[in-house]
Amino acid sequence: MSPVIEFWEWTFGLFKTWYWLPLLLAYIGVIISILLDNRNPIKSVAYIMLLVFLPGLGLVVYYFFGRDLRKQRIFNLKGAGAMPLMERFWNTNLHEFERRFERAEEKFGGLVAASRLVFNLHQTVLTENNHFELLINGEQKFPSVYAALEEAEHHIHIEYYIFTYDDVGRKVVDILMRKAKQGVEVRLVIDDMGSKNNKRMVRRLKRAGIDVYRFMPVTFPFAAQANYRNHRKIIVVDGKVGFVGGINMDDRYLNNGKHELFWRDTHLKVEGPMVNLLQFQFLLSWHFTAKKNFDLKPPYFENTGPAKGRSPATLVASGPDSPRPYCMEAILTAINRASKIIRITTPYFIPSDQLTTALLMAVGNGVEVELMLPGKTDSYIVQHASFSYLTPLLRAGVRVFLYERGFVHAKSITVDNQLAIVGTVNMDTRSFYINFELAALAYDEALCKALDDAFEDDLQYSRELNYHIWGSRHIVRRVTESVCRLLTPLL
Repeated sequence: MSPVIEFWEWTFGLFKTWYWLPLLLAYIGVIISILLDNRNPIKSVAYIMLLVFLPGLGLVVYYFFGRDLRKQRIFNLKGAGAMPLMERFWNTNLHEFERRFERAEEKFGGLVAASRLVFNLHQTVLTENNHFELLINGEQKFPSVYAALEEAEHHIHIEYYIFTYDDVGRKVVDILMRKAKQGVEVRLVIDDMGSKNNKRMVRRLKRAGIDVYRFMPVTFPFAAQANYRNHRKIIVVDGKVGFVGGINMDDRYLNNGKHELFWRDTHLKVEGPMVNLLQFQFLLSWHFTAKKNFDLKPPYFENTGPAKGRSPATLVASGPDSPRPYCMEAILTAINRASKIIRITTPYFIPSDQLTTALLMAVGNGVEVELMLPGKTDSYIVQHASFSYLTPLLRAGVRVFLYERGFVHAKSITVDNQLAIVGTVNMDTRSFYINFELAALAYDEALCKALDDAFEDDLQYSRELNYHIWGSRHIVRRVTESVCRLLTPLL
């Protein structure tokens, strides 16, 4: 036998004997990486258990969803590119910003602390003289959006998690192409995961000369980016009109009979200086995806024209690139400053320990707390995991309602009939720590009343949970909920 053949036989035999060694070293390296991240210990243990008991699957799941990219180069570059723009934006007139807070605090008291928190962290500013229109479901949102787009004269900026090329999407695309032909600048940022099945739409837009970019495309070897999604929904028209809320560009929100499940959701139309904050967040995403710079000046940032409203408002945004969970911290501050009533509507309820504690403390301080969750849902695991968190809240006196007409996808909070929080933020760890999210904080009694009226209307289609009945539900159901809860660190 030739020496070459003997060498390869020896090598193959060695591989058969020691093939497991590289795999073992890889697993040890991954576990050390998890430990060094110093993340939530429950989540760390969950990933380590997954790696130990389901080795192959565990490694794949961790690669796609477990790696903490917040410290990776991609987000460092995002922050480095945006920081000079942020400093110019916030430091324009600090004395004027402080006077705005003083004026707001005269009327709204401690609730303004939620906005002051994110301002002190150099994340946003407080604006004045805003007007808000509450839009319930796609039936109200889409006609308002169509009309605003048709009136565009200079630019249209759109940033969406889901942009589907269905009846709604086609109508929007038709308007965008027509406006582009008229010379209007049109820019789109769409999430690569949420809007993955619309290649035909993107080709059509690009042929019309419209700039379209996918946010963090998921391609090998960058597939781990799949875990960090842009869940925001922003429209800005001419720097004067903006839209923000929970309704994606999709037919399902229209409730036109084409889908079995009724979809209950909430959106806002904004006019006034807060549109500048929506514009700023869009342009940060544009800068990140298109690698193009922009100027913080008209016509992209408008402050002209008579005020249509008087409401102070700010916009809080956070994501995996944030050093702190700004959206969660603003919400917690608002809850902690409540003195009368808190109403929360959310489709997904996987609360952090801080959120659970804040709700329990609010009830303990005599604040009425009402929580509306979906009775019907698009995620079996998330819903049953949510149910596992309800017992201590019900015991303390939180009133919990399950909406049963369809799926409630709205994300809204009202505090003391004075502060409204509406945006893309779910009450779960994914929204707080993983996704790119944003929410409007509006000190507007009329908007709060409209949201509270909508909440009251939704109660007609909801059933309230009773603590004693809830505590006696079947053991199989409680075990199912607990198992689903174990999976929540991985969701």
